[in-house]
Amino acid sequence: MMERQQVRVGDLEFDLRVWGPRDGRPVVLLHGFPETGHSWEGVAAALAADGFRLIAPDQRGYSPGARPAEVREYRVDLLAGDVLGILDAFEIDSAHVVGHDWGAIVAWELAAKHPDRVRSLVAVSVPHPAAMVWALKNDPAQKRKSAYIAFFRKRRVPERVLLAFGGAALKLLYGRHVDRESKRAYLAVLREPGALTAALNWYRAMSRGFGELPAVRVPTTYLWSTKDVALGETAARRCGHHVEGDYEFEVLDGISHWIPEEAPEAVAAAVRKRVG
Repeated sequence: MMERQQVRVGDLEFDLRVWGPRDGRPVVLLHGFPETGHSWEGVAAALAADGFRLIAPDQRGYSPGARPAEVREYRVDLLAGDVLGILDAFEIDSAHVVGHDWGAIVAWELAAKHPDRVRSLVAVSVPHPAAMVWALKNDPAQKRKSAYIAFFRKRRVPERVLLAFGGAALKLLYGRHVDRESKRAYLAVLREPGALTAALNWYRAMSRGFGELPAVRVPTTYLWSTKDVALGETAARRCGHHVEGDYEFEVLDGISHWIPEEAPEAVAAAVRKRVG
C-alpha cells in the first residue's frame, strides 16, 4: 500500500509517496513537468509487488512546504541536492534512480556528479543534457520541438495562459494519454498559490552550462518513445555518447511523452532489468 510522508531537507519540507517494504531495494522516482509523484503510481504498484522500496517526492515547487520564490532557487544542482537530502532522511546510502522529463534531468545530474549515491539510472524521455544541447544546435526538428521552452521561460505570461479557462491549456498538454483522475490531481496542485510559477521556474533557472554535464558512469537505461512531441530521435540516439558505464537504449513504439502514465509496465520492466 502507498503511504504519504513528509521529509524535511534544510528549510524545505517535501511531500512523498512511499510504497513497498522498508527493507526493499530503494528506488527513487522523480517526476517531470507538469506532474507530481502521483505520475508514478502505476510503476510503483508493479515494483512494490516485487519487494522494492519506492520513494516518489513531489519535488521542489510542487510540495507546498518546498516552494521558494526566487528563480535561482530552482537550479538543477539544488534540485539534485533535494534528492540527496531525501536519501539522507531515509538513511539510504545509495539508491536506484528513475526520472521522467525534468525528473530525468535531475537524475542525470545525480548520476554524473554523485555516482556514489546512484546504484543505477533509468532515464525516461529526456536524454543526457549534452545530447539534448547537441540536437538543439544541429537538428532543425528538435529546435521546433523545443520552441515551447522559450515561452515557458517568460515571466508571468505562461502562468496566465496555462491556467486560463480552468487550466484548458494544461489539459491539452496531457492529451488523451493521461487519465482524468491524474489530470485533476496535477491541476489541484498547480492551482495552489505560487505552484505553477515554481514549476516554470525550473525552466527559467536553466543556465548556459546546461549541456556541460560530464558523462555518466553508472549502469544506465534510457527509454524514448516514438510519439514524444518534445524529444526527437536525434537527441535520443546520441544519448549513449555520454554514458561510459553499461548502457541500454529502449524504444517504445507508438507511446507518447507521458510514458509513466501510458506505459507503466514498460517502465517497471526496464527497472527490473536494470536492477537485476
